[in-house]
Amino acid sequence: MQKFKRHTIEIDAAGKVPGRLATKIAMILMGKNKVGYKTHIDSGDKVRILNVGEIYFTGKKMQDKVYRHHSMHPGGLKEKKAKILFLESPREVLRHAVARMLPKNKMRTARMLRLTFK
Repeated sequence: MQKFKRHTIEIDAAGKVPGRLATKIAMILMGKNKVGYKTHIDSGDKVRILNVGEIYFTGKKMQDKVYRHHSMHPGGLKEKKAKILFLESPREVLRHAVARMLPKNKMRTARMLRLTFK
């Protein structure tokens, strides 16, 4: 197994939209910003996000967007509006966006562990 030197990249989230920011973060976590990118090798860098509370939604997404998850039990659908989730934890809004932009495979949890907030 080949060892890679992982660098820590700091990104300032102030004044940025969560979706556009999440695509950049996902690319760095996967390692697509490097020359020797291979899909089966996890060569991505660590990402540290600054000023997460200063991201903003465009349009009426803050009122209309709903985050859903299901507990796999009857009647177990849980819903939370973006406005409420953002007030509780803006980190979770960005973490949710990044997780959904990473490939759904065994490497996703390891990649998400390299995402930190300040």
